[in-house]
This record gives sequence, C-alpha cells and structure tokens, in this order.
Amino acid sequence: MLTLVTIPCLSDNYAFLLHDDVTGQTALVDAPDAQPIKAELQARGWTLTEIWLTHHHWDHVQGVTDLVKATGAKVVGAAADADRLPPLDRSYSDDDTFEFAGHEVSVLDVSGHTVGHIAYFVPDTHAVFTGDSLMALGCGRLFEGTPNQMWASLSRLAALPPDTLVCSGHEYTAANAAFAITIEPDNSALAQRLAQIKAARSENRPTVPSRLSQELETNPFLRAHLPQVKAALHMETAPDTEVFAEIRRRKDNF
Repeated sequence: MLTLVTIPCLSDNYAFLLHDDVTGQTALVDAPDAQPIKAELQARGWTLTEIWLTHHHWDHVQGVTDLVKATGAKVVGAAADADRLPPLDRSYSDDDTFEFAGHEVSVLDVSGHTVGHIAYFVPDTHAVFTGDSLMALGCGRLFEGTPNQMWASLSRLAALPPDTLVCSGHEYTAANAAFAITIEPDNSALAQRLAQIKAARSENRPTVPSRLSQELETNPFLRAHLPQVKAALHMETAPDTEVFAEIRRRKDNF
C-alpha cells in the first residue's frame, strides 16, 4: 500500500511524498523547500529514503542538499540532465524502470519545458509525477524545448490510463482555467471544472493532483488534435503540433 501526500511549498509549488506502509520507505518527488517537507515527515513519523527530481529548475531542487544532510536520502534524476541537477546517486533515461519498495516506477522523458525533464509513473498508486510538463489545465512554458518535443511529451502522458492522478508541480490551475475557457468557451466540462477550482481556492484547498480523465476533457494543451479545438482557432487543416504551438503562444501572451 502506497500513501500519497501533497505538500505545498514556497508560494505556489508542490512536492509529493510516496510512503510504503510495509517497508517504511518514503520517496519525495521534487524538493522546492526543505522545511515544509521536514515538517510533514516529522508529523507522520516517516523517514525519507529517496528523492526523485523531475528537472533542474531551482524551485524543484533547492531543498535537496538540506534534506540529504538531514536524512541521507538517495537522489534520483535524469541521466541527460545530471550536469545541471544536484549530485545524483542513481540516474535514469527514457523508458528505464526501477523499483521502489517493491513497486515498479517507469521513467518517461517529457522534454519541452526543459530538455532532459522526466516524469515518474507509478502504476501501483495510479499516479504520474509530471513536474512542469503536464500541469493541471496547462503545461510548462517552453524554456528550452520545442513545440514538437512538448506535444510529443504531452501525447505520451495522455496515453496513460485515464484514472491516473497527475501530480504536477504548481498551483497554477485558476490562471490556467481562465485561459482555457478562451479556447473552448462552450466546453461544459471545463465550465464545471472552473466552478470547482474557484470553490477549492476560496477555501485554500489544492487543485493538484488532478485526474488525467479530467485533463483530457478540459486541458487545451491536450486537446490540440481535436477538430472542435482546431475549428475554434480557425486552424482546421493545421497539423496537431502547429495547433499546440498556437495555444502555447496565446497562453504566453495571456
């Protein structure tokens, strides 16, 4: 049995703990800030054993040194990005798998936001940890990668089981929703989700993780291939990647 815990960090980041109740092992996905993570571990009586990093940006790694010093946890990350990450104990490449407390973890290259960005899919807990690739109602800005790379990454994530929990790195959902409705103003599922997001944020509740099935219904960045989205953008005959790139351009300027 794996227990998943979402930890708010900094102003709008999230870190995630995965705890195995049988072995007592605990993994952390990304380390934006050591203090709230330490507090959560202490409150639950858990010992941190592994840290899985999605990409090198400071707001995902700056807590690593402190946490390793405090716990001796082993650090995991992308082989392709090892020179920009904190020192790694284990590095993995696209399609690699490793075992955590008897559970298989699949490594997916999801480059786009950065090159060498990876996600971790844990089938036993029906969760994928996507960092700043696929996000709730959005995707990360293309700081290093190309639209082709990001569309390929998002398409790959979209092919995971629909009940997968998308554990992404930021509380950007309300802003993403305000943009998404400009792309599909007649999407009833999106209108319903917008109301849910407003209610959650008014009570200071996280909107992350989200369910992949809901992202497929409402996230414009996953829907660039659909005829109704292409028609809304007057891009009926354009390739999917070009439609995605236009949506990303509009969001960058929103």
